[in-house]
Amino acid sequence: MSRTYLDWNATTPLRCEARDAMVAAMELVGNPSSVHAEGRAAKGLIERARKDIAAALGAEGADVIFTSSATEAAALLLAGRDVHCAGIEHDAVRSWCVEDLKISADGAVVVDDPKASTLQLANSETGIIQDLPDGVFLTDATQGFGKIPFAFNWSGAAAAIVSAHKLGGPKGIGALVVKRGTEIEARIKGGGQEMGRRSGTENVIGIAGFAAAAVAAQRDLEAGVWTRVSKLRKILENTIAESVNNTIFVGIDANRLPNTSCFITPGWKGETQVMVMDLAGFAVSAGSACSSGKVKSSAALAAMGFDRDQAGCALRVSLGPSTSEDEVRAFADAWLREYEKFRARGG
Repeated sequence: MSRTYLDWNATTPLRCEARDAMVAAMELVGNPSSVHAEGRAAKGLIERARKDIAAALGAEGADVIFTSSATEAAALLLAGRDVHCAGIEHDAVRSWCVEDLKISADGAVVVDDPKASTLQLANSETGIIQDLPDGVFLTDATQGFGKIPFAFNWSGAAAAIVSAHKLGGPKGIGALVVKRGTEIEARIKGGGQEMGRRSGTENVIGIAGFAAAAVAAQRDLEAGVWTRVSKLRKILENTIAESVNNTIFVGIDANRLPNTSCFITPGWKGETQVMVMDLAGFAVSAGSACSSGKVKSSAALAAMGFDRDQAGCALRVSLGPSTSEDEVRAFADAWLREYEKFRARGG
C-alpha cells in the first residue's frame, strides 16, 4: 500500500538540501573547539550556519544559541523566571510558566504584561496565528518559522525558540534566539561552548542540516509555495464540510498557518480516526497532544473552550510543500468512507 504523509506539524521529511549539507559536514573531522586547521574548519561551518539561520529568521544582530531542540531552548531561557502564558502553549513552554493568560473562543490570547509573558507565533494543533505584542518576552516560533513571514527583529519579541525538524531539517537540533546582551544562565555547564550559554561539543552535522533547511524554507516561502498549500487545505475542508454538516473546523475564521486543519467530528474519537486512516495509508494526528505514543486531553483545545469530549474527537491534518491535490482528495474520500462506516455502526 502506498503511504501519504499528512503530519507535517509533527515533523517534516528531510529536505535534500539538508541531507547534502549533513553528508558534507560528516567529512569534517575536527572538534570546533580545537585551534588547528581541522577544528577551525568545523568552527567556521558552525558560524556560517549561525549567520544563515539568523538571516532566515530576520535576526541579524541577535544571538543564535544552538541546542538539542526547541524544548531545551525553552528550558534554557525560562527556568527560574517568573513568566506567564496561556493554555494553548506547547508543554515545553507551558511547563515553565504561570498559566493565567486569557484566551478567546477563536484562539486569540490577551497579553497584559508582554515583558513577563510568552506567546507562541502559531499553534501546532489548530494552526492559529497570534499577533505578537511589542516587547513579549518569548515567542515559540517553531511552527511558524518557514511557513509564514516572520522577522525576529521586527516581531518585538526579546527571544524566540525554533527547531530544525519542523522545516525540513534533522531531528535533534534547535536554537534559542535572543537579543544580544540578554543574560542567560547556562543549564549545561562544561567547556563553555555557545558563548558560555550551552556547553557540550556542538552537533556540527545537525547544525549544517538546520542551516541548509532554513535557507531552503525561506526560499520556498518567498516563492509562494505555502499559498498553494493553503488552497489544498481549502479543498480538504470544503470537501468534508459539504458531506458532514456537524464537523467543527477549529479556528476557521482566524488567521491560521496555511497547512493546518484541525476538525472535530462529534462522537468519533480522534485516536480512532488516526488508526483507521493509518490503515488506509494516511499519516495524520489526533488533535490532542501526544507523549511517548500516549494520547492525552488537548490543553490547547480546552483553553479555547472545547469540552473534553469535543477535544477527544479532534483530528489534525497538516500538509506540506510536496503534498499534491490528488493526495488531499484521496484523503478526503477515504475519510468520508470511514465516516460512513462510523455512522453505520451507530456513531
